[in-house]
Amino acid sequence: MFLDDLHRYGPEASLTTAPTLRESQQYCLQLARRHYENFTVVSRLLLPRQLRQHLANVYAYCRWADDLADETADQQQALTLLEWWQSQLHDCYQGRATHPVFVALRETIRQFEIPADPFLDLLKAFRQDQTVTRYETADQVLEYCRCSANPVGRLVLYLGRCYTPERVPLSDSTCTGLQLANFCQDVAGDWDRGRVYLPQTACRRFGYNEAAFARREASDAFRQLLAAEVDKAEALLRAGEPLAAEMPKGLRLPVALFAAGGLAILQAIRRQNYDVWTRRPTVSKLEKLRLMASCWWRLPAVCANQPPRDSGLSRGHDN
Repeated sequence: MFLDDLHRYGPEASLTTAPTLRESQQYCLQLARRHYENFTVVSRLLLPRQLRQHLANVYAYCRWADDLADETADQQQALTLLEWWQSQLHDCYQGRATHPVFVALRETIRQFEIPADPFLDLLKAFRQDQTVTRYETADQVLEYCRCSANPVGRLVLYLGRCYTPERVPLSDSTCTGLQLANFCQDVAGDWDRGRVYLPQTACRRFGYNEAAFARREASDAFRQLLAAEVDKAEALLRAGEPLAAEMPKGLRLPVALFAAGGLAILQAIRRQNYDVWTRRPTVSKLEKLRLMASCWWRLPAVCANQPPRDSGLSRGHDN
């Protein structure tokens, strides 16, 4: 499906006229639904109506970048296509757009005054995945998360018209925690793709080497290694928990659920005694409903202890 879109809209396509804004917005919504089947349900239940299209536009940008990095023939082609995607982003900021994603995204960027930095940082992470498959230290992993995860949270802050110096560290902590939780959850899948995101210094400290990875061993050494990484991810998620109460009203529940979902994944890993080789830990639909109910129930009490910062979503600024 992506290769069809690449043929239609990629650098070799001969687009004589740009699609209309309406056509482009519809494309972004369809792309979000195609890759994330619960997008429509989730957006109707949780997201402010006026943000659904803009979130789909941002998602479409990320989806295309991800597919350019992972669904193409080889590393060099991926790097070339990512450079082309960056040139399309540059043109978008210069007021030129022919690709439907950028025709739609241009309106989002204009309306919410989003700088290019978060979009550029995401591309840096996608390019890095083409050339870096191991990270020596925890700090190097965190630096990767700065580009691969944190921009997503910052984009949400811009869409909520609540990007402030106080909220950014909370957002970064939440997004990095989620990324580390995903690394713990997906050790097996990342290994199959030739990547290891667990710090090499930690692997050596616990005595888990590349041969053990290749044998997919859920040994005591691996369990201790992963337990330490799970604890690190939880600490970051806990540190970011106050963000939900600091968000505009319409984004409090979605943000709380993001963090709660990450913590639920970490608990699922613990329940499997850190054996993520045999089975990828997931959160059931029933547990997701329980998380939603729990967050919905707890948020009013949490917000009551926060100074009022209600929504700039409709007024164009944060109070």
